[in-house]
Amino acid sequence: MTSKVYYKGNLRTNCIHLKSGSEIITDAPVDNSGKGEAFSPTDMVATALASCMITVMGIKADQLGISFTDVSANVEKIMSTNPRRISKISIAIDLPIKLSEKDKLILEKVGSTCPVHNSLDPKLIREIKYNWI
Repeated sequence: MTSKVYYKGNLRTNCIHLKSGSEIITDAPVDNSGKGEAFSPTDMVATALASCMITVMGIKADQLGISFTDVSANVEKIMSTNPRRISKISIAIDLPIKLSEKDKLILEKVGSTCPVHNSLDPKLIREIKYNWI
């Protein structure tokens, strides 16, 4: 098993990663009867995409001997109705790293083919920007 999720009431869950004991609290968003005091489950999906992209890029950077520090991402999730679902995820990854065009392309390709990216519905719009600063 990977995790255990406990319903805590008031549209909140406590998610525990079984191997590490790490915990994440989720809350229903304000626009869906919740308090919005923590990540919503759909926030976690959008955030997981950015986290996965940066992680696999970091793995590849290590393999290439590239220092991969101070990288960050801004994530925006857009919801639609009928059915209520994530319709678009926009991610802007800031990469304050000086690299050759070849290495940039390698890292971008790795990021855009991460496991979370490959697991999402192909109809989900993904707008990804790589900002090489």
